[in-house]
Amino acid sequence: MGCCLSSDPQEEGDRKTGDKLKKAKIIFVVGGPGSGKGTQCEKIVQKYGYTHLSTGDLLRAEVSSGSSRGKMLSSIMEKGELVPLETVLDMLRDAMLAKVDSSNGFLIDGYPREVKQGEEFERKIAQPTLLLYVDAGPETMTQRLLKRGETSGRVDDNEETIKKRLETYYKATEPVISFYDKRGIVRKVNAEGSVDTVFSQVCTYLDSLK
Repeated sequence: MGCCLSSDPQEEGDRKTGDKLKKAKIIFVVGGPGSGKGTQCEKIVQKYGYTHLSTGDLLRAEVSSGSSRGKMLSSIMEKGELVPLETVLDMLRDAMLAKVDSSNGFLIDGYPREVKQGEEFERKIAQPTLLLYVDAGPETMTQRLLKRGETSGRVDDNEETIKKRLETYYKATEPVISFYDKRGIVRKVNAEGSVDTVFSQVCTYLDSLK
C-alpha cells in the first residue's frame, strides 16, 4: 500500500519546499519598456518585503558566476539563440526556493512573455496570485525611453528601435493579459502619472491580498 510514499529524504524535502511556493504570494509584473515597472518593483520591495526576480538578471548572474549552467547559457546567448524555457524556469524556481522562508512574496518581472511560459510556470512552480499590468501609452513610453537615452548611452534607446521594441512587446503581451484576465487576476495600473501616483494604485491592489 505504501508504494506511492517517497522514501528519499531529499525528495521529501523538495516536495515540502515546493508546497511552500504553492502557498506564496506570486505576482507577475508586466509592462512595456519605459512603463516604469522596474521603479514600481523597487517600491514594492521596500514597502512590502517582496523578492524581485527578473529573468534577465538571473540569466546574467548565472553567466557571470561561471557555473556549468552559466557556461551553457553563455554559449546559447553568443549564438543568438533563445534560452530554453525549462532552464529559465529551473533558475526561477531555485531563486524562489532560496528565499521562500524569508520573503513576503515574489515579483516575477517581465514574465511570462507568452501564454505557454505562464502555463509551464504553473506546472513546474505554482500559480500566480495576481498579474500586475503596468500600462503606459506608447507615446509616454517612447518619450521616457528617449529621455533615458540622453544619459544612458544605451544603443536601443533611439526612436526607430523603440518603435520595434514596443511592437514586439504589444504582440507578445496582449494574449498573456487576455489569458489571465479570464481568470480575473489581472490588475491594471495606469502608469501615465507620477511614480507616487502609480504606486498608490499598486498599494491598493497589494493591500487587498493581506
